[in-house]
Amino acid sequence: MNDTPGWTSPGSAPSDGQNGTPGRPDGSASEWSQQQPPAGQWQSPAAPPQAPARAHSGQGVPGWGPQPPHGQWGVPAAVKPGVIPLRPLSLGEILDGAVTTMRRYWRTVLTVTVTVAVIMQIAETLTQRYLMPTPATVDPDAGPAEVMAQTVESMKAGVIASIPAYVIMIVATLVSAALLTIVISRAVLGRPVDLATAWREARPRLLQLLGLTLLVPLIGAAVMFVAMLPGILLETAGGGGGLVVAGALIGLVAMIWLMIRFSLASPALMLERQGVIKALKRSAKLVQGSWWRIFGITLLTQLIVAIVAFILALPFGIIAVIVSSDGLAGISSGSFQTTWSFLLISGIGGIVTSAVTYPVMAGVTVLLYIDQRIRREALDIELTRAAGLAGQGG
Repeated sequence: MNDTPGWTSPGSAPSDGQNGTPGRPDGSASEWSQQQPPAGQWQSPAAPPQAPARAHSGQGVPGWGPQPPHGQWGVPAAVKPGVIPLRPLSLGEILDGAVTTMRRYWRTVLTVTVTVAVIMQIAETLTQRYLMPTPATVDPDAGPAEVMAQTVESMKAGVIASIPAYVIMIVATLVSAALLTIVISRAVLGRPVDLATAWREARPRLLQLLGLTLLVPLIGAAVMFVAMLPGILLETAGGGGGLVVAGALIGLVAMIWLMIRFSLASPALMLERQGVIKALKRSAKLVQGSWWRIFGITLLTQLIVAIVAFILALPFGIIAVIVSSDGLAGISSGSFQTTWSFLLISGIGGIVTSAVTYPVMAGVTVLLYIDQRIRREALDIELTRAAGLAGQGG
Protein backbone atom coordinates (compact mmCIF):
# COMPACT_ATOMS: atom_id res chain seq x y z
CA MET A 1 0.00 0.00 0.00
CA ASN A 2 1.36 3.44 -0.84
CA ASP A 3 0.13 6.96 -1.27
CA THR A 4 0.92 7.31 -4.93
CA PRO A 5 -1.93 8.07 -7.34
CA GLY A 6 -2.16 4.37 -8.18
CA TRP A 7 -3.30 3.52 -4.63
CA THR A 8 -3.65 -0.21 -5.24
CA SER A 9 -3.13 -2.68 -8.00
CA PRO A 10 -6.07 -3.58 -10.24
CA GLY A 11 -7.88 -6.72 -9.36
CA SER A 12 -7.22 -6.35 -5.66
CA ALA A 13 -10.82 -7.39 -5.14
CA PRO A 14 -13.38 -9.02 -7.42
CA SER A 15 -14.68 -6.76 -10.14
CA ASP A 16 -16.91 -9.17 -11.99
CA GLY A 17 -19.77 -9.36 -9.54
CA GLN A 18 -18.44 -12.39 -7.64
CA ASN A 19 -18.45 -10.91 -4.19
CA GLY A 20 -17.85 -12.76 -0.92
CA THR A 21 -20.39 -13.52 1.75
CA PRO A 22 -21.84 -10.29 3.18
CA GLY A 23 -20.73 -9.32 6.64
CA ARG A 24 -17.16 -10.58 6.48
CA PRO A 25 -14.42 -8.64 4.66
CA ASP A 26 -12.66 -11.85 3.66
CA GLY A 27 -15.82 -13.40 2.22
CA SER A 28 -15.80 -16.33 4.68
CA ALA A 29 -18.90 -17.70 6.31
CA SER A 30 -20.34 -15.95 9.34
CA GLU A 31 -19.77 -17.44 12.80
CA TRP A 32 -22.97 -16.41 14.56
CA SER A 33 -23.98 -18.61 17.49
CA GLN A 34 -26.75 -21.08 16.81
CA GLN A 35 -28.42 -20.17 20.10
CA GLN A 36 -30.25 -17.00 19.21
CA PRO A 37 -33.03 -15.43 21.32
CA PRO A 38 -36.57 -15.45 19.92
CA ALA A 39 -37.59 -12.62 17.63
CA GLY A 40 -38.25 -9.40 19.53
CA GLN A 41 -36.53 -10.64 22.72
CA TRP A 42 -33.13 -8.90 22.37
CA GLN A 43 -32.26 -7.37 25.77
CA SER A 44 -29.49 -5.45 27.40
CA PRO A 45 -26.98 -7.58 29.30
CA ALA A 46 -27.58 -5.35 32.35
CA ALA A 47 -31.37 -5.47 32.14
CA PRO A 48 -33.57 -7.96 34.03
CA PRO A 49 -34.60 -10.96 31.92
CA GLN A 50 -38.25 -9.98 32.04
CA ALA A 51 -37.69 -6.42 30.76
CA PRO A 52 -39.32 -6.16 27.32
CA ALA A 53 -37.47 -4.42 24.52
CA ARG A 54 -39.14 -1.20 23.31
CA ALA A 55 -38.21 -1.65 19.68
CA HIS A 56 -40.59 1.03 18.42
CA SER A 57 -40.64 3.47 21.30
CA GLY A 58 -37.75 5.56 19.97
CA GLN A 59 -36.09 5.36 23.44
CA GLY A 60 -33.91 2.34 22.78
CA VAL A 61 -33.45 -0.71 24.99
CA PRO A 62 -32.44 -0.17 28.66
CA GLY A 63 -28.67 -0.26 28.94
CA TRP A 64 -28.05 0.08 25.20
CA GLY A 65 -28.64 3.81 24.75
CA PRO A 66 -30.71 5.50 22.01
CA GLN A 67 -31.44 3.72 18.76
CA PRO A 68 -29.73 4.87 15.56
CA PRO A 69 -31.86 6.47 12.83
CA HIS A 70 -34.16 4.21 10.84
CA GLY A 71 -32.24 2.10 8.34
CA GLN A 72 -28.83 2.90 9.85
CA TRP A 73 -28.26 -0.21 12.00
CA GLY A 74 -24.75 -1.50 11.41
CA VAL A 75 -23.88 1.20 8.83
CA PRO A 76 -20.63 2.92 9.84
CA ALA A 77 -20.10 6.57 9.04
CA ALA A 78 -17.91 7.05 5.98
CA VAL A 79 -14.61 8.80 6.50
CA LYS A 80 -13.89 11.84 4.32
CA PRO A 81 -10.19 12.66 4.23
CA GLY A 82 -10.53 14.73 1.07
CA VAL A 83 -13.15 15.96 -1.36
CA ILE A 84 -15.43 12.90 -1.26
CA PRO A 85 -16.62 10.46 1.42
CA LEU A 86 -14.99 7.05 1.00
CA ARG A 87 -18.09 5.07 0.09
CA PRO A 88 -20.26 4.64 -3.05
CA LEU A 89 -21.03 8.12 -4.35
CA SER A 90 -24.22 9.76 -5.50
CA LEU A 91 -24.43 12.08 -8.51
CA GLY A 92 -24.44 15.14 -6.26
CA GLU A 93 -21.34 13.95 -4.42
CA ILE A 94 -19.48 13.35 -7.68
CA LEU A 95 -20.28 16.85 -8.95
CA ASP A 96 -19.54 18.38 -5.55
CA GLY A 97 -16.21 16.56 -5.40
CA ALA A 98 -15.19 17.92 -8.80
CA VAL A 99 -16.13 21.49 -7.86
CA THR A 100 -14.54 21.19 -4.40
CA THR A 101 -11.27 20.03 -5.97
CA MET A 102 -11.25 23.09 -8.22
CA ARG A 103 -12.00 25.39 -5.29
CA ARG A 104 -9.63 23.82 -2.76
CA TYR A 105 -6.67 23.39 -5.12
CA TRP A 106 -7.39 26.39 -7.29
CA ARG A 107 -3.77 27.47 -7.67
CA THR A 108 -2.66 24.19 -9.23
CA VAL A 109 -5.90 23.63 -11.14
CA LEU A 110 -6.08 27.12 -12.65
CA THR A 111 -2.38 27.07 -13.51
CA VAL A 112 -3.00 23.95 -15.59
CA THR A 113 -6.30 24.91 -17.18
CA VAL A 114 -5.49 28.57 -17.91
CA THR A 115 -2.14 27.65 -19.48
CA VAL A 116 -3.77 25.00 -21.65
CA ALA A 117 -6.67 27.28 -22.57
CA VAL A 118 -4.33 30.13 -23.57
CA ILE A 119 -2.31 27.84 -25.83
CA MET A 120 -5.45 26.48 -27.45
CA GLN A 121 -7.00 29.90 -27.96
CA ILE A 122 -3.84 31.29 -29.52
CA ALA A 123 -3.76 28.39 -31.97
CA GLU A 124 -7.45 28.79 -32.78
CA THR A 125 -7.18 32.57 -33.20
CA LEU A 126 -4.20 32.33 -35.56
CA THR A 127 -5.95 29.60 -37.53
CA GLN A 128 -9.11 31.65 -37.98
CA ARG A 129 -7.17 34.75 -38.89
CA TYR A 130 -4.58 33.38 -41.31
CA LEU A 131 -5.45 29.82 -42.36
CA MET A 132 -9.21 29.59 -42.67
CA PRO A 133 -10.36 30.25 -46.26
CA THR A 134 -12.82 33.03 -46.95
CA PRO A 135 -16.38 31.76 -47.27
CA ALA A 136 -17.18 30.77 -50.83
CA THR A 137 -19.72 32.92 -52.64
CA VAL A 138 -22.50 30.75 -54.00
CA ASP A 139 -23.67 31.58 -57.49
CA PRO A 140 -27.44 32.10 -57.34
CA ASP A 141 -27.76 30.71 -60.87
CA ALA A 142 -25.83 27.53 -60.07
CA GLY A 143 -27.63 24.22 -60.00
CA PRO A 144 -27.98 21.97 -56.94
CA ALA A 145 -25.00 19.84 -57.99
CA GLU A 146 -22.71 22.86 -58.34
CA VAL A 147 -23.85 24.31 -55.00
CA MET A 148 -23.18 20.96 -53.32
CA ALA A 149 -19.72 20.74 -54.91
CA GLN A 150 -18.83 24.26 -53.76
CA THR A 151 -20.03 23.53 -50.24
CA VAL A 152 -18.01 20.31 -50.05
CA GLU A 153 -14.86 22.07 -51.29
CA SER A 154 -15.31 24.86 -48.78
CA MET A 155 -15.74 22.36 -45.93
CA LYS A 156 -12.72 20.38 -47.07
CA ALA A 157 -10.55 23.50 -47.16
CA GLY A 158 -11.75 24.49 -43.68
CA VAL A 159 -10.95 21.06 -42.23
CA ILE A 160 -7.46 21.05 -43.75
CA ALA A 161 -6.77 24.55 -42.44
CA SER A 162 -7.89 23.53 -38.96
CA ILE A 163 -5.51 20.56 -38.67
CA PRO A 164 -2.71 22.51 -36.90
CA ALA A 165 -5.15 23.87 -34.34
CA TYR A 166 -6.63 20.40 -33.81
CA VAL A 167 -3.19 18.90 -33.19
CA ILE A 168 -2.35 21.58 -30.63
CA MET A 169 -5.76 21.13 -29.00
CA ILE A 170 -5.26 17.37 -28.66
CA VAL A 171 -1.83 17.76 -27.07
CA ALA A 172 -2.97 20.55 -24.74
CA THR A 173 -6.09 18.65 -23.67
CA LEU A 174 -4.00 15.54 -23.14
CA VAL A 175 -1.58 17.29 -20.78
CA SER A 176 -4.45 18.97 -18.95
CA ALA A 177 -6.30 15.67 -18.43
CA ALA A 178 -3.15 13.93 -17.18
CA LEU A 179 -2.25 16.63 -14.67
CA LEU A 180 -5.81 17.06 -13.42
CA THR A 181 -6.12 13.30 -12.91
CA ILE A 182 -3.13 13.36 -10.57
CA VAL A 183 -4.46 16.43 -8.72
CA ILE A 184 -7.90 14.87 -8.23
CA SER A 185 -6.47 11.53 -7.09
CA ARG A 186 -4.50 13.34 -4.37
CA ALA A 187 -7.52 15.49 -3.49
CA VAL A 188 -9.48 12.32 -2.70
CA LEU A 189 -6.88 11.53 -0.03
CA GLY A 190 -6.89 15.12 1.22
CA ARG A 191 -3.28 15.68 0.20
CA PRO A 192 -2.13 18.83 -1.57
CA VAL A 193 -0.18 18.56 -4.78
CA ASP A 194 1.72 21.25 -6.63
CA LEU A 195 2.23 21.50 -10.36
CA ALA A 196 5.78 20.12 -10.26
CA THR A 197 4.65 17.00 -8.40
CA ALA A 198 1.70 16.47 -10.73
CA TRP A 199 3.95 16.81 -13.77
CA ARG A 200 6.50 14.37 -12.34
CA GLU A 201 3.75 11.79 -11.75
CA ALA A 202 2.02 12.30 -15.10
CA ARG A 203 4.97 12.66 -17.48
CA PRO A 204 5.86 8.93 -17.80
CA ARG A 205 2.28 8.15 -18.91
CA LEU A 206 1.78 10.94 -21.46
CA LEU A 207 2.84 8.95 -24.53
CA GLN A 208 0.53 6.06 -23.67
CA LEU A 209 -2.26 8.51 -22.88
CA LEU A 210 -1.77 10.05 -26.31
CA GLY A 211 -2.11 6.62 -27.90
CA LEU A 212 -5.29 6.00 -25.93
CA THR A 213 -6.69 9.42 -26.86
CA LEU A 214 -6.16 8.71 -30.56
CA LEU A 215 -7.20 5.06 -30.48
CA VAL A 216 -10.68 5.50 -29.01
CA PRO A 217 -11.92 7.94 -31.73
CA LEU A 218 -10.37 5.71 -34.40
CA ILE A 219 -12.32 2.74 -33.05
CA GLY A 220 -15.50 4.82 -33.13
CA ALA A 221 -14.83 5.98 -36.69
CA ALA A 222 -14.16 2.39 -37.80
CA VAL A 223 -17.46 1.25 -36.26
CA MET A 224 -19.31 4.05 -38.04
CA PHE A 225 -17.68 3.18 -41.37
CA VAL A 226 -18.53 -0.51 -41.06
CA ALA A 227 -22.15 0.32 -40.20
CA MET A 228 -22.50 2.60 -43.24
CA LEU A 229 -20.51 0.46 -45.68
CA PRO A 230 -23.43 -1.71 -46.96
CA GLY A 231 -25.47 1.38 -47.77
CA ILE A 232 -22.51 3.08 -49.45
CA LEU A 233 -21.88 0.02 -51.65
CA LEU A 234 -25.53 -0.19 -52.65
CA GLU A 235 -25.69 3.54 -53.34
CA THR A 236 -22.76 3.33 -55.76
CA ALA A 237 -24.73 0.64 -57.56
CA GLY A 238 -27.73 2.92 -57.95
CA GLY A 239 -29.64 2.63 -54.66
CA GLY A 240 -29.34 2.21 -50.91
CA GLY A 241 -29.66 5.84 -49.81
CA GLY A 242 -32.01 4.87 -46.99
CA LEU A 243 -29.65 2.11 -45.91
CA VAL A 244 -26.85 4.68 -45.52
CA VAL A 245 -29.00 6.68 -43.10
CA ALA A 246 -29.98 3.55 -41.17
CA GLY A 247 -26.34 2.48 -41.00
CA ALA A 248 -25.33 5.92 -39.76
CA LEU A 249 -27.90 5.73 -36.95
CA ILE A 250 -26.76 2.23 -35.97
CA GLY A 251 -23.15 3.37 -36.09
CA LEU A 252 -23.94 6.38 -33.90
CA VAL A 253 -25.56 4.19 -31.25
CA ALA A 254 -22.59 1.82 -31.34
CA MET A 255 -20.15 4.74 -31.03
CA ILE A 256 -21.95 6.10 -27.97
CA TRP A 257 -21.95 2.64 -26.40
CA LEU A 258 -18.22 2.30 -27.01
CA MET A 259 -17.40 5.81 -25.75
CA ILE A 260 -19.12 5.09 -22.42
CA ARG A 261 -17.62 1.61 -22.21
CA PHE A 262 -14.12 3.07 -22.60
CA SER A 263 -14.78 6.31 -20.68
CA LEU A 264 -12.81 5.18 -17.61
CA ALA A 265 -9.75 4.05 -19.56
CA SER A 266 -7.88 7.33 -19.08
CA PRO A 267 -7.90 7.32 -15.24
CA ALA A 268 -7.20 3.56 -15.29
CA LEU A 269 -4.12 4.19 -17.42
CA MET A 270 -2.89 7.06 -15.25
CA LEU A 271 -3.67 5.76 -11.77
CA GLU A 272 -3.09 2.03 -12.22
CA ARG A 273 -0.15 2.50 -14.61
CA GLN A 274 -1.82 0.28 -17.19
CA GLY A 275 -0.96 -0.02 -20.87
CA VAL A 276 -3.33 1.24 -23.55
CA ILE A 277 -5.07 -2.07 -24.32
CA LYS A 278 -5.18 -3.10 -20.67
CA ALA A 279 -6.68 0.28 -19.75
CA LEU A 280 -9.45 -0.23 -22.33
CA LYS A 281 -10.18 -3.69 -20.95
CA ARG A 282 -10.09 -2.32 -17.41
CA SER A 283 -12.60 0.38 -18.28
CA ALA A 284 -14.91 -2.14 -19.96
CA LYS A 285 -14.76 -4.32 -16.85
CA LEU A 286 -15.56 -1.45 -14.48
CA VAL A 287 -18.41 -0.13 -16.65
CA GLN A 288 -20.00 -3.56 -17.07
CA GLY A 289 -23.38 -3.61 -15.35
CA SER A 290 -23.35 0.16 -14.77
CA TRP A 291 -23.44 1.44 -18.37
CA TRP A 292 -26.73 3.33 -18.06
CA ARG A 293 -25.71 4.96 -14.78
CA ILE A 294 -22.39 6.15 -16.17
CA PHE A 295 -24.08 7.27 -19.39
CA GLY A 296 -26.65 9.28 -17.46
CA ILE A 297 -24.07 10.96 -15.23
CA THR A 298 -21.83 11.73 -18.21
CA LEU A 299 -24.69 13.12 -20.27
CA LEU A 300 -25.98 15.27 -17.42
CA THR A 301 -22.48 16.58 -16.72
CA GLN A 302 -22.01 17.46 -20.39
CA LEU A 303 -25.32 19.31 -20.36
CA ILE A 304 -24.43 21.26 -17.20
CA VAL A 305 -20.99 22.12 -18.57
CA ALA A 306 -22.51 23.26 -21.89
CA ILE A 307 -24.98 25.55 -20.11
CA VAL A 308 -22.26 27.01 -17.88
CA ALA A 309 -19.97 27.49 -20.88
CA PHE A 310 -22.72 29.28 -22.81
CA ILE A 311 -23.48 31.59 -19.88
CA LEU A 312 -19.80 32.44 -19.41
CA ALA A 313 -19.04 32.94 -23.11
CA LEU A 314 -22.18 34.93 -24.00
CA PRO A 315 -21.09 38.32 -22.57
CA PHE A 316 -17.70 38.06 -24.30
CA GLY A 317 -19.36 37.17 -27.59
CA ILE A 318 -21.73 40.14 -27.40
CA ILE A 319 -18.91 42.54 -26.54
CA ALA A 320 -16.74 41.11 -29.33
CA VAL A 321 -19.46 41.71 -31.91
CA ILE A 322 -20.20 45.23 -30.67
CA VAL A 323 -16.59 46.44 -30.67
CA SER A 324 -15.70 44.89 -34.04
CA SER A 325 -15.61 47.21 -37.05
CA ASP A 326 -18.64 45.67 -38.73
CA GLY A 327 -20.66 45.20 -35.54
CA LEU A 328 -24.28 44.19 -35.61
CA ALA A 329 -24.74 45.77 -39.04
CA GLY A 330 -22.26 43.32 -40.53
CA ILE A 331 -24.16 40.35 -39.07
CA SER A 332 -27.51 41.58 -40.37
CA SER A 333 -26.08 42.21 -43.85
CA GLY A 334 -24.14 38.95 -43.96
CA SER A 335 -20.80 40.70 -44.50
CA PHE A 336 -19.38 40.28 -40.99
CA GLN A 337 -15.62 39.70 -40.90
CA THR A 338 -13.60 38.28 -38.00
CA THR A 339 -11.43 41.24 -36.97
CA TRP A 340 -8.60 41.16 -34.45
CA SER A 341 -10.76 42.79 -31.79
CA PHE A 342 -13.45 40.14 -32.29
CA LEU A 343 -10.94 37.28 -32.11
CA LEU A 344 -9.15 38.64 -29.03
CA ILE A 345 -12.28 39.29 -26.96
CA SER A 346 -13.92 36.00 -27.92
CA GLY A 347 -10.60 34.28 -27.18
CA ILE A 348 -10.58 35.70 -23.67
CA GLY A 349 -14.08 34.33 -23.23
CA GLY A 350 -12.87 30.94 -24.41
CA ILE A 351 -10.03 30.97 -21.87
CA VAL A 352 -12.39 31.80 -19.00
CA THR A 353 -14.85 29.13 -20.11
CA SER A 354 -12.20 26.44 -20.48
CA ALA A 355 -10.59 27.27 -17.13
CA VAL A 356 -13.92 26.57 -15.40
CA THR A 357 -15.27 23.64 -17.42
CA TYR A 358 -12.12 21.51 -17.89
CA PRO A 359 -11.63 20.71 -14.18
CA VAL A 360 -15.29 19.76 -13.78
CA MET A 361 -15.26 17.31 -16.68
CA ALA A 362 -11.94 15.80 -15.61
CA GLY A 363 -13.13 15.58 -12.02
CA VAL A 364 -16.34 13.76 -12.90
CA THR A 365 -14.45 11.21 -15.01
CA VAL A 366 -11.87 10.45 -12.31
CA LEU A 367 -14.46 10.33 -9.52
CA LEU A 368 -16.67 8.01 -11.58
CA TYR A 369 -13.68 5.70 -11.92
CA ILE A 370 -13.05 5.83 -8.16
CA ASP A 371 -16.75 5.30 -7.44
CA GLN A 372 -16.88 2.20 -9.64
CA ARG A 373 -13.84 0.73 -7.92
CA ILE A 374 -15.38 1.44 -4.52
CA ARG A 375 -18.59 -0.31 -5.59
CA ARG A 376 -16.89 -3.27 -7.27
CA GLU A 377 -13.58 -3.70 -5.44
CA ALA A 378 -13.91 -2.06 -2.00
CA LEU A 379 -11.33 0.56 -2.94
CA ASP A 380 -12.57 2.70 -0.05
CA ILE A 381 -10.72 0.38 2.37
CA GLU A 382 -7.45 0.90 0.50
CA LEU A 383 -8.02 4.65 0.28
CA THR A 384 -8.76 4.83 4.00
CA ARG A 385 -5.46 3.12 4.72
CA ALA A 386 -3.60 5.32 2.24
CA ALA A 387 -5.06 8.40 3.94
CA GLY A 388 -3.86 7.12 7.31
CA LEU A 389 -7.41 6.76 8.67
CA ALA A 390 -7.58 2.98 9.09
CA GLY A 391 -9.92 2.07 11.92
CA GLN A 392 -12.04 5.22 11.65
CA GLY A 393 -15.61 5.35 10.46
CA GLY A 394 -16.23 1.71 11.14
